[in-house]
Amino acid sequence: MLENSENSMKESVNELTGTSEIVNETTKAVEAIEEQVAEEAEKADEKHAIPMNDYASMNLEKLTEELEKLLKNHPIQQLKVNVDAIKNEFNSKFGALLAEKKEAFLEAGGNSIDFYFSSPIKTAYNKLLGEYKAKKDAYYGALEKQLKDNLEKRNQVIEDLKELIASANANTMYNDFKELEKKWKTIGAVPRTKYNDTWKIYHHHVERFYDFLHLNKDFRELDFKHNLEEKLKLIDRAEGLNIKEDINEAFKELQELHRLWKEEIGPVSKEHREDIWERFSAATKKIHDKRHEHFRLMKSKHQEIIDKKLAIVEEIRNYDTSDNKTHSDWQKSIVIIEALRKKYFDAGKLPYAKSEAVWQKFKEATKKFNHAKNIFYKEEKGAQNDNLNKKMALVELAESLKESEDWEEATNTMKKIQADWKKIGHVPRKFSDDVWKRFKGACNYYFDRLHDRKNELNKEQQLVVDTKKEFLEKLEAEKEASLDAIKEAITNWRNLGSLPRNARHIEGKFNKQIDMMLEGLNLDKEEIAMLKFKNVVESYLAQEDYKKLDAEQFFVRKKIDETIREMQQLENNLSFISNAKADNPLVMNVRSEINKFKEELDVWKLKLKYLKKLDY
Repeated sequence: MLENSENSMKESVNELTGTSEIVNETTKAVEAIEEQVAEEAEKADEKHAIPMNDYASMNLEKLTEELEKLLKNHPIQQLKVNVDAIKNEFNSKFGALLAEKKEAFLEAGGNSIDFYFSSPIKTAYNKLLGEYKAKKDAYYGALEKQLKDNLEKRNQVIEDLKELIASANANTMYNDFKELEKKWKTIGAVPRTKYNDTWKIYHHHVERFYDFLHLNKDFRELDFKHNLEEKLKLIDRAEGLNIKEDINEAFKELQELHRLWKEEIGPVSKEHREDIWERFSAATKKIHDKRHEHFRLMKSKHQEIIDKKLAIVEEIRNYDTSDNKTHSDWQKSIVIIEALRKKYFDAGKLPYAKSEAVWQKFKEATKKFNHAKNIFYKEEKGAQNDNLNKKMALVELAESLKESEDWEEATNTMKKIQADWKKIGHVPRKFSDDVWKRFKGACNYYFDRLHDRKNELNKEQQLVVDTKKEFLEKLEAEKEASLDAIKEAITNWRNLGSLPRNARHIEGKFNKQIDMMLEGLNLDKEEIAMLKFKNVVESYLAQEDYKKLDAEQFFVRKKIDETIREMQQLENNLSFISNAKADNPLVMNVRSEINKFKEELDVWKLKLKYLKKLDY
């Protein structure tokens, strides 16, 4: 009996999977599906996909928060991919932070062996990671036990089925079989390594049961008919999957069809077993081949994406920052690297298993760039603090001058510190706005005051222009004037105020008028010359034009020197004609020239004496 049972089992298995001598592609396709079904049955609770966030953009605090959310909101068996991604990012970022802290410790004179860094966020992260590992171990420990328990239960059903067949009680065996069948379906997953063998043994004894059921042919035929109808429905569904565009969805549905075929639907009569299995296997092979081709194309496409991404990684790795000397240089480089980063992400998505190695290379390349950038800005930070001190000094100076009444000095200083401000580089961003607002506020306050004052002066100056024009017109209308009247006119003119720079030509007209009036007086030339000179000098004084006064003194000294040289030259010429008589025309002419220069020299000396007495 046992020998026949084993032989029958082998025949049944061969009917299901094809003869053992011919392992064709269809069989391989079916076996691949069945293996997948077994694996999916064991990991049924792990199917839910949790969205993968952009963990690369998160800091340590945010990564820790994400890990905590995962533990609170999702089953432990669904977290592996997300937790692994968080672990990679956290370890990378914390490693960089640790290296930075150690570098600072060593730069400060510390000894490497004494370095210690404590991070509250690392402590919190480690606690959550420990919680994850404990829960994961507990879950998979319980799962392993459950799978073994389920295997024992299924083996027990098989034993009960064998005993049912052996007892061959025609009155009760059909109902008892249905109970065992129902019990089999309610038992959960078993270890995937045992799944197919357990099912094949069970299925073999189910077919044995139906063979023994010939005593109650009606029950058997009814079940066979029902099972055939159900399996034909599965075949139709399987054949219909070939036109489904989403191959992954088609494959998932095919797995479910195989599960139903094995778990939910019983055997059919021998005359149909091989035919329907071949149809189901053929439909399975089509989906399997289609999926295989899909993954072949995807693999090729993924390789193209990998090649693109690796080329971008190389471009980032080889990017030269050695010429970056300023903040502006680095900002341009950052724009370039950001464009390459975008290009990397736009190159396409990869499955996690394929993307991880490329992603690590990408992070290493960007880390190299960021390290160089961080070194620059670390040094730049020191320079910016120096710049802050320089700008604060200018702020304090501007604020000290904003109420000044020394307009000329304050204005020159204000203009200088504004120019100095532009030459100073950047300051730390957190202080930049406040420092600028203080400096700008002080400067604006002062120049607003200066503008208001100029507006007032403009009104006063226009009044001076109008008054002096009127005064000059009256003076020009006078036919004759005494010396006292001329002196009074000069005094009155000065008392009217200083002319603005754009009206200085009126001063020139006045001086010409005075010169003309002086020429009309019966005075010696020396007195007239001095009166004219004093009038011009006093106009310079009134205008506070000290440059012209200095230039005038320089000119007078120059004329004195020139006059003395001319006189010396003439006297030297006389020495050559010393034997000539005094009434000699040539001698008389030379002596006349010498006397003329003496008179001019006296006037120039008087002018210099007058200039020296001035206090300006």
